[in-house]
Amino acid sequence: MTLSLPEGLPPARGVPAGSPVLWYADKMPYATLLDAWARVQRQQDATGLRPVLCYADNDHPDSLDLCEIASVDLEAELEQGWHDDRRRRLAWRAAPPEPLDCPEDVEPWEDDPGPPFDRWPGLAPAALPAPAADPDEAALAAVVAHLHHVGEPGVSLGLVKAARSADIPAVLGWRSEAPLPLLCALLRSWEDRFGARVVGVIGSTLYVSVARPPRDERQATHIALEHLLTTADNIVDDPPTPFPRYAASLVGASMWSFWWD
Repeated sequence: MTLSLPEGLPPARGVPAGSPVLWYADKMPYATLLDAWARVQRQQDATGLRPVLCYADNDHPDSLDLCEIASVDLEAELEQGWHDDRRRRLAWRAAPPEPLDCPEDVEPWEDDPGPPFDRWPGLAPAALPAPAADPDEAALAAVVAHLHHVGEPGVSLGLVKAARSADIPAVLGWRSEAPLPLLCALLRSWEDRFGARVVGVIGSTLYVSVARPPRDERQATHIALEHLLTTADNIVDDPPTPFPRYAASLVGASMWSFWWD
């Protein structure tokens, strides 16, 4: 199938063949990639194609039925996840394992401060719009910063046939241990509350730009609880960052990342 791409873009390969949901652009220098991103982004509502950073290695996307996302009772599932996490943490604190012997040149892990919140606080309230906080402009700025500071060897520009940014992982049938229906329901909610956009699905890591990040630690703590309940390994397992320190890192953060083994 031949796709009529926005003018000025390089050729792209559609997958799966016949009725593609994803097009990979040819490998290109970062400056060219960023220009192509901006071109696609400006026309995304007309074309239905949304840009995302990815590896060109998914030839057989197994898309999730979007009805599974719509059927998620987001707050009910997050509340149940919070209760489960709280029980586990309180049980661990009541009978902690024997501490491991660390080599002299290795700092021991900090103690887990216990579960956040004494009762379920509900979803974090929407952040107030910041001046000039356009979610798509914030997404492009986040991609520029990410590629400049981190780089991603082998990364490609993907064009995903999705009605909204939050559905990109579902349309791709993202292969990870993430709870995909719950995660995409949460991404949809973050779009509405914080101007979030999925900007990268790179290997097992999801990158999300944020136009309206938390402005203080109180709000960040509430949002960090939702991050924890994604079950992402970089938040709950590796490294075992104490919750207050992780929450503080979200203040003003314009990019959130999550990965699962």
